[in-house]
Amino acid sequence: MAGRITLTHGDLRFTAIEQGEGPLVLCLHGFPDCYHSFRHQLPFLAEHGYRAVSVSLRGYEPSSQPADGDYSLESIAHDVISFIDQLGEDKAHLIGHDWGAAITYTAGAIAPDRFQSLTTMAVPHSGRFVNEAFFKPKQALLSWYMLFFQLRGIADFTVERNDFAFIRWLWRVWSPGWQPEASALAEVIDTLRQRGVQQGALAYYREALSPKQLPLTPARRAANAYQVPVPTLALTGRDDGCIDCDIFQALCREEDFPNGLETRVVENAGHFLHQEQPDIVNTLLMDWLNRHS
Repeated sequence: MAGRITLTHGDLRFTAIEQGEGPLVLCLHGFPDCYHSFRHQLPFLAEHGYRAVSVSLRGYEPSSQPADGDYSLESIAHDVISFIDQLGEDKAHLIGHDWGAAITYTAGAIAPDRFQSLTTMAVPHSGRFVNEAFFKPKQALLSWYMLFFQLRGIADFTVERNDFAFIRWLWRVWSPGWQPEASALAEVIDTLRQRGVQQGALAYYREALSPKQLPLTPARRAANAYQVPVPTLALTGRDDGCIDCDIFQALCREEDFPNGLETRVVENAGHFLHQEQPDIVNTLLMDWLNRHS
């Protein structure tokens, strides 16, 4: 049975779901989503001898919203390292979807000795993405929402309007042809309704496109092309309407992953591939985790 636990980092408190016993597998959700995103993975991992934990990311509940508004990937990666300590482990397998994937790359670069393996879904190497995605016309068009989210006030109103109709629309566009369970979307909307959560979720995009992060100088571009020295499995859905499948593969480069990179395309799946094709994704996960445990 899954149990709810609380994790902390400094003054911040994070709700998580834990299931199973064995090597630790920590799961990080993305946007627009919540920690229930891994509903199909946690019981499967527990059944196969792993301790699976899915955690609500910084900002996705009032207790984890930082007073200083710090939503940098580096700070959130340190949240993750703190979670591993609290769960009593030296190392973990880390699985991240969407923003969870960006955090996974960052955590693997900052503290590679704390991870047995990484699995990322739907987002390629985040530094490469910032450096190059907006110079690829197809991806620049798909990523229009990242620029739109910079419009404070207007974007916040649009996202919330008509009971978060914009969020429901994003799910349809990013995973075309998929009809998600009603409960899955309801959990996401309920999460966004909490005090400060919508602003926290959009702050990830505002931090990512802040002047200090943009590849405006050779030094910044070089810093963005960081190495991730942990074995990494990168998964993309063939029909992803958020980050193009071909561009995902082009931005996941072996030279950035000195301890190994495997990239897999999941057919008949879009952006939320682990929810759309759980059997396929779970099989890929189990093979990867067993090879690196």
